[in-house]
Amino acid sequence: MRQKIRVLVVDDSALMRKLIPQTLLSDPTIEVVGTAMDGLIGLRKIEELHPNVVTLDLEMPRMDGIEMLRQITRKHRVPVIVVSAHTAEGASLTLKALALGAFDFVTKPQDAASGHLAQIASELALKIKVAAASGAPKMIITVPSTKPKVPRPFSTQPRWPSRIVAVGVSTGGPNALQYLFSQLPEDFPGCLVVVQHMPEGFTEMFAQRLHESCPIEVKEAQSGDLLLAGRALICPGNRHMKVRRMEHGDVAILVDQPRVNGHRPSVDVLFHSVAHEFGNKALAVLMTGMGEDGALGLGAIQSAGGFTIAQSPDTCVVDSMPRSAIERGFASRVVSLAGISSILQSKCMPENPSAEPAAEVSTVNQLSGEGSSRRRSS
Repeated sequence: MRQKIRVLVVDDSALMRKLIPQTLLSDPTIEVVGTAMDGLIGLRKIEELHPNVVTLDLEMPRMDGIEMLRQITRKHRVPVIVVSAHTAEGASLTLKALALGAFDFVTKPQDAASGHLAQIASELALKIKVAAASGAPKMIITVPSTKPKVPRPFSTQPRWPSRIVAVGVSTGGPNALQYLFSQLPEDFPGCLVVVQHMPEGFTEMFAQRLHESCPIEVKEAQSGDLLLAGRALICPGNRHMKVRRMEHGDVAILVDQPRVNGHRPSVDVLFHSVAHEFGNKALAVLMTGMGEDGALGLGAIQSAGGFTIAQSPDTCVVDSMPRSAIERGFASRVVSLAGISSILQSKCMPENPSAEPAAEVSTVNQLSGEGSSRRRSS
């Protein structure tokens, strides 16, 4: 018989310490081996009980979840899933926890205090199982420090992008995106449109954190936002994002259509839209994440003549999203996280969009040919 996944629940709320184990009882592959009311007790129980996964509240007395997470990453290397409050403060602490190495997070329902956790039961159980299978982080992402931004001189002339770069990412995405964006120069000639699986209320703060730490402009997308060079638009939680070519400038469009692949936002929705609107002028990157969202959309961009990149599985926190595209033959290149930025800069160069940096050619796996591309006329 396969050994059950051993889970330690750390939460200062007695109700949550009761409800989370009850919620997980329905999954026969998971066993809650203990609970703790703060970080100090939690660290002691990790040593005593040797859990495979820890679920962690962040706001606790004596030792809070952030400090406990720091101790876990230094000493124990156990994957941690944050169980976060769906508030502005909860979102801020959750993003900090992800930056410190938390595997993933789930948000408590608004009525959690009334004993209703059923709506996150399957999500929490799935993330526990994926975390246990993935184990300790494969790599620690260190984001280089960046200089404070100098405000750009105001210009009445928009900087039209040479290429549109569509990015899809899920588990492990916040750190991976921060690393990628930190490697792009302020004058990056492409425009990035990004779907990161993240709940409503988290994406605006996430975009702001990226904007403050990276050379390029990053903002949460709004319908009608222009696709401009040196800009990254992050799709808001609980919306889908599409793109549209317009006479006076190409724009992002937000829509409230049903979930696709269980997600809203969905990477496939964005990728299919980019394939339809931009064809062989499109670039797409499918990065770390669980599930298959984005694989078929990456194939659509490849079929339209666009250039497609999958993050190499060995540099992903969870590799199932890019791997599902790689196994279907939808990735023109498989590239490590560290190598993606140089490929994007090379492909987006207006003077020579088909060139590739020599250093990268030997470090990526060519799976199929690339489509032709031309500079977008303004």
